[in-house]
Amino acid sequence: MKLEDKINTVKNILKDKNVAIGFSGGSDSTLIIYLASLFAKDTLAVTINNHLMPTGFIEHTKKVTSHLGIKHEIIDLDFYSDPDFLKNTTKRCHTCRNLMYNEIKKVANENGFDYICDGNNISDLVDDRPGILITYSNKFETPLIEARLTSKEIHEYLNANNIPYSKSTTCLATRIKTNTPITKEKIDRIDYCEDYILSNTKCKIVKVRDFENLSICEVDKINEIINKNKFKHIDAELKRQGYEKVSLNLSEIKNNNEIILNYSKGSFSYNLPFTIDMENTEKQLENEIISKTKEKIEIENIDIFNTGLIKGNNFKNYEDALNRFMQTLTKLRRNI
Repeated sequence: MKLEDKINTVKNILKDKNVAIGFSGGSDSTLIIYLASLFAKDTLAVTINNHLMPTGFIEHTKKVTSHLGIKHEIIDLDFYSDPDFLKNTTKRCHTCRNLMYNEIKKVANENGFDYICDGNNISDLVDDRPGILITYSNKFETPLIEARLTSKEIHEYLNANNIPYSKSTTCLATRIKTNTPITKEKIDRIDYCEDYILSNTKCKIVKVRDFENLSICEVDKINEIINKNKFKHIDAELKRQGYEKVSLNLSEIKNNNEIILNYSKGSFSYNLPFTIDMENTEKQLENEIISKTKEKIEIENIDIFNTGLIKGNNFKNYEDALNRFMQTLTKLRRNI
């Protein structure tokens, strides 16, 4: 399906509805409120201020919603007061989204918005993002997934139409190693270090991973750091902030995810970065199941393994296989 056809699908989904969306100002939620501002009956953007977001996060959401003439509610939800979140277990993103989505749904219902959605796109379903389970359990709509839009296509559309969006909207708590407690001091240090790199380079995306005395810097433009001797100054500044060692991840941050199958002669395979909850996946597939064991579910042309391996066969071409894979993705339920 062409990009314009997918965009039209989203337009038709939103048309004449009272749309409420959790709004971060990132590419996905920006696309939805932009289209909703043109085609929905009414639109409400709900932004959660959890005190853990990058500098300028709230200001950017205000600017975008004001420009589009969208109703905007900002909810203060201090995650530092939640002991379970601060434990920073492997379920932290699940915990985080649960806290936020409960508030978004409450505000939407109080204001009479009956179509509540988020900005998850189809690419998110092949990443290790356990928070998607909260989307399902809260019955949030996912128009970008319905339209089979990938991150790459969303960025392509926004850039082509000169629609501004923030490239850095991920919670700073994700920079801290799991099972290591989250503290305000750690978050403040990460925030300062990321701002320092952003201010002294032409990088647009910066993540400083915190491993106690070690920091690992990830950026979208490696040459901005390794050229012009900039890393020497960055190294010195981050050490002044308490890191004993400062490292650079040589793999640049890519913000244009797409789904590429390992395809050959009518068959494909794809390894998801998580295991499959077979019991709940069976409930989603319902009458599609041909056979099943504890390790594998077979549906037409597709084998789903509990390890996260997906195999397909007997497809006419790559596009046919990709469409079937995407259709199956929406019905998979993962383990945390």
